[in-house]
Amino acid sequence: MQYKDLGRYIKLKREASGVSLNKFAQEADVDCAILCRIENLKQGIKMNILEKIAINFGKTPAEFLNEFEHFEEK
Repeated sequence: MQYKDLGRYIKLKREASGVSLNKFAQEADVDCAILCRIENLKQGIKMNILEKIAINFGKTPAEFLNEFEHFEEK
């Protein structure tokens, strides 16, 4: 898996937790349009945004990336 797929992974995790894009963006303090573009692989993710998203999932950025690297889409 490559880091370019990270947005897709974020979207899968968010949807699995049953949280809308708008609610997640608000909780993570991330602009909704930016999160939408990241999830749809239209924009890369900056470290400060990754940190906010990881924290919102209850992880450090390192833990979140490690989880992503070991994720196998079924």
